[in-house]
Amino acid sequence: MPIRLCPLAATVALLAGAVAAAQEPPRDPHAVQPERPTVATHAYTVAPGWVEIEAGIEFDRYPDGTRGSAAPVVVKLGLAPRLQLDLDGAVVHPPQGGTTGIGDLAVGLKWRVLDGAPLLGDFSVLPSLKVPSAPAASGLGTGTTDVGLLLISSHQLGPVSLDVNVGYTRRDGPGTRAPRSASLWTASFGGSLVAGFGWTAEVYGYPGTSGPAGDAPIVAFLGGPTLLVRAWLAVDAGVIVPISGPQPRALYAGGVVNLGRAW
Repeated sequence: MPIRLCPLAATVALLAGAVAAAQEPPRDPHAVQPERPTVATHAYTVAPGWVEIEAGIEFDRYPDGTRGSAAPVVVKLGLAPRLQLDLDGAVVHPPQGGTTGIGDLAVGLKWRVLDGAPLLGDFSVLPSLKVPSAPAASGLGTGTTDVGLLLISSHQLGPVSLDVNVGYTRRDGPGTRAPRSASLWTASFGGSLVAGFGWTAEVYGYPGTSGPAGDAPIVAFLGGPTLLVRAWLAVDAGVIVPISGPQPRALYAGGVVNLGRAW
């Protein structure tokens, strides 16, 4: 069922966004805004007409001893002030030892709704759509069409940034390869140290799911160093450690580059 806003509420929301946009300080459009390596994303958007690419690799070791890996890539394109298009894909090596290939593709639209709001801080919504572009039998995809919604709240607590996300995904299909519904929560922290070096730490969780492909709830910790090489280039590395549930142990590394203005 479509969500409808009454005209008055929509008008108030647009006016509030316009006032906040007029008050916010100017940002360097060529400065990177890394969303990786954390599961969480921040509320901020790439400047209109600018392109930013995030890429990395993760090596997983599952509780049963099997191994897998993935090399995710996200292309972020600023469409308008407060509006960003995300194009997501990954090269996947399934833990079952199947053929390495390109996984399912997804598209998202991040809309920064509020800045400096009480409790919510800088707040964005990110609806997304994943299509079954990869063969499910090979383990590269789920064979489902996924519709997701992520709520993003970002805060600056002195020298420390905080990003809190809550998300929900609904899938079609019988639920034999992936649960028909899933959710997540994250709390991610980060800060600067010296000479471009920084740190990031995150606790995240995937509540338990039901159905033939259901799984136990997961809680895990992610953390590691970051390095701002140039204003337009940042790199990262670190570890993922399970706290509870079937989360694999993992090592990751990657980077973010702002390619500049596309138009």
